[in-house]
Amino acid sequence: QVQVVESGGGLVQPGGSLRLSCVASGRIVSINGMGWYRQAPGKQRELVAFISRDGNPNYADSVKGRFTISRDNAKNALFLQMNNLTPEDTAVYYCNAAVRSTWEERDKQYWGQGTQVTVSS
Repeated sequence: QVQVVESGGGLVQPGGSLRLSCVASGRIVSINGMGWYRQAPGKQRELVAFISRDGNPNYADSVKGRFTISRDNAKNALFLQMNNLTPEDTAVYYCNAAVRSTWEERDKQYWGQGTQVTVSS
C-alpha cells in the first residue's frame, strides 16, 4: 500500500505566501511524475503544476511566475511554493504521484486527501 499525505494549507491574505508539502510512503521503489492539482467549489479539478522525476516543471498559465514546484526524490516528497496568492487560488490542493511499488509493476496513480488553501482578507 502507498499513502500520500499533504500538509501546509491554511488561511492567508491576498499577496501572501504558503508552502505545501506532500510525502509518499509505503511500498515504493520509484516515483515517476508528481503533480499538484486543485479543486475550487463548483469547479472541476485542475492541474496546477507537474514535475518529472528528473525535475522538469510545468505550470498552469494561471500560476506561472507565482508558484514553484520542486521535489526531493530521496524523501519521496513534493513541494509547492505559492507566492502572491489571490482569492482565485482558493481551493483544495491535492498531491498526485505516479508510484511503482515493485520493478515488475507499472506505475499507479495515488492521491492525497487534499489540503485547504483559502486566500481572503
